[in-house]
Amino acid sequence: VLPSVEEAAGLYRELSQHPGLSAACLGPDVTTQYGGKYCSLYTEWSQRDLARAESIKFCRQYLLFHDGASIVYAGPGGTCCEIKDELLSRESPSGALKAVLRRATGKGKEKEKEKQFVEVWDQNRKVKSIDLTALDKHGSVYDDDQFGCLAWSHSETHLLYVAEKKRPKAESFFQSKAPELGSSADEELGRPEKPDAPVKGEQFVYYEDWGETLSTRSIPVLCVLDIEGSSISVLEGVPEDVSPGQAFWSPDDTGVVFVGWWHEPFRLGLRHCTNRRSALFYVDLTGGKCELLSEDTRAVWSPRLSPDRCRIAYLENSALGPHQQCSRLRMYDWYTKDTRTVLEAVPRQAWGSFPGIYCNALPGLCWAADSQRLVLDTAQRSQQDVFVVDTQTGGTTSLTADARQGSWSVLTIDRDLLVASFSTPSCPPTLQVAVLPSAGQEAQVQWVCLQDAPPLPGISWAIRTLQPPPEQEHPQYRGLDIDAILLRPSEGTAAQKHPLVVMPHGGPHVVFSAGWMLYPAVLCHLGFAVLLVNYRGSLGFGQDSVNSLPGNVGTQDVQDVQLCVEQVLQEEPLDSSRVAVVGGSHGGFLACHLIGQFPSIYHACVVRNPVVNIAAMLNATDIPDWCLTEMGLPYMPDALPDPAQCAEMLQRSPIRYVDRVRAPVLLMLGEDDRRVPPKQGLEYYRALKARGMTTRLLWYPGNNHALAGVEAEADGFMNIVLWLHKHLR
Repeated sequence: VLPSVEEAAGLYRELSQHPGLSAACLGPDVTTQYGGKYCSLYTEWSQRDLARAESIKFCRQYLLFHDGASIVYAGPGGTCCEIKDELLSRESPSGALKAVLRRATGKGKEKEKEKQFVEVWDQNRKVKSIDLTALDKHGSVYDDDQFGCLAWSHSETHLLYVAEKKRPKAESFFQSKAPELGSSADEELGRPEKPDAPVKGEQFVYYEDWGETLSTRSIPVLCVLDIEGSSISVLEGVPEDVSPGQAFWSPDDTGVVFVGWWHEPFRLGLRHCTNRRSALFYVDLTGGKCELLSEDTRAVWSPRLSPDRCRIAYLENSALGPHQQCSRLRMYDWYTKDTRTVLEAVPRQAWGSFPGIYCNALPGLCWAADSQRLVLDTAQRSQQDVFVVDTQTGGTTSLTADARQGSWSVLTIDRDLLVASFSTPSCPPTLQVAVLPSAGQEAQVQWVCLQDAPPLPGISWAIRTLQPPPEQEHPQYRGLDIDAILLRPSEGTAAQKHPLVVMPHGGPHVVFSAGWMLYPAVLCHLGFAVLLVNYRGSLGFGQDSVNSLPGNVGTQDVQDVQLCVEQVLQEEPLDSSRVAVVGGSHGGFLACHLIGQFPSIYHACVVRNPVVNIAAMLNATDIPDWCLTEMGLPYMPDALPDPAQCAEMLQRSPIRYVDRVRAPVLLMLGEDDRRVPPKQGLEYYRALKARGMTTRLLWYPGNNHALAGVEAEADGFMNIVLWLHKHLR
């Protein structure tokens, strides 16, 4: 029996209230009169507020009592408190001060204008509040996790951040104004003597941006705030063809280390693209001299300075190629100037050995107290685990091998106190803490749950591994296998056959981890079985798996998903007459392929911002390189459209199978999607309408590729349920 609308809305409302962990910070150790130690743990969480149609952020404090080897006692230190208008925050190195970047609206005539302030807090009071907007040295401060930073100098007297470069004021050639004394011919020609006077002819200059979710980011600059003097300096010396970000202070506070992305001949989308040519740089504060610290032909990101201020660890990928790859861990020695590879990319995952690094960033604090080991989380097939890496030997040890299977994520490590988040498909995020054992003893780590979220009844799940048949093997990468996570309602009779919802992930080079996901959890509670497919090309299976997909999209990935579907329909008590497919982005690409290539299998389809015509997407997306790379073709910025290449793209696109589609199709499109522009979905919608097929389109203003706005996400889910309810009867 499929659910009612009211039941679906009630379950979505209930399960959407489970919060997720976003950040954690450990305070300084305090020694009690009895010799014991304790410290505070500050955590930040995010939660959907359906009534306000927004995602809210709140904080909660905990107390950790430890003896340096284990957690003696841990518990909450108060209730939750919502965080408002806080864009960035950072504790000082000593833990005595806290800096906050805050958003505020203006007063009086500037009521509608948004302003930005930097606040400095000392224990129980605010000691500084500096109006950055009024100082007018730059544009908006970057608060994203791609460029943004808020870094204390080691002396705790200055703050480093990234902001948009100040643009010249512009006005019309025909702007009326009162004449001024001393006007000159230069002013008449638009070349004013005053540096801040408006410039004619600059009103409609086009500024490139960094694409999806970064459309307000164009020309970042490094800024230093003198806290005592309340003055800002915009650093000079950064090469003009490089955009800086992810910056921190050099060990002696005489300069700044940053990641620089080359933006010539033009900017490409940067979000989720760890393949953009970039390097590690150092710029001197006094002379403005800029020095290259890494190779300039790679893609680097996420630099982290060791506690002894001697080494910088960072991640590295090959430039161009797949947007996500198995990354290398590199190490730069500040004093010897040597760079070496700590961990190479792993060709194939094997249980019992390190699976490779697949992550968007290292934890903000990832170093152990000995400045030799660091901690990170990474995908290991269809789960996510935590590893400690010895940067001297390259040895790795799993810190979650003996813990529950699921998705582990490191939030922070400080003085060897380790904080992580853990979840499963049937258990919302929980807060976990541990003490990192000494070198060689890491496997003895003991995790303590500080904030529990009891597993939800009604969901059973398991990971299935499948081997493609010989005729579907990749000739160069034989022996690769695939995973599928199957969620099933655990309630009901053994004879009851549940409808199946198939969900291939997007990317394509990402992975479904066995963690908490709202849509699958609610669908499962409503009586649907959900199949999450990690086809060849997914992360966590080795670089060979990633490399196997470019040149084979539309065939290999489609075959892998279909293999999983046919296998579970044969082996599980599922209703083969009620099978639907739901996917977004590349998952939508696969969904449209599946309903066209296997029209008798699927009885309903929902796609969110799908890729349907790669050839048409090439010159409309912020990632044109993706269109060529996934075709197995090289990307060149100066290349012109090639008829043969466009024909190949069309041949691999699901639009070619539209005549065979029989399943009703629901499309959900984000109006502001820069990655897969909504015209892709509109093209498919019109093709279906022209053929008399059942279809419906939902258009979400103010939403981009992820359709992650709280209102769009909730409305989208309810429409999915209605569509499945209607067409899987």
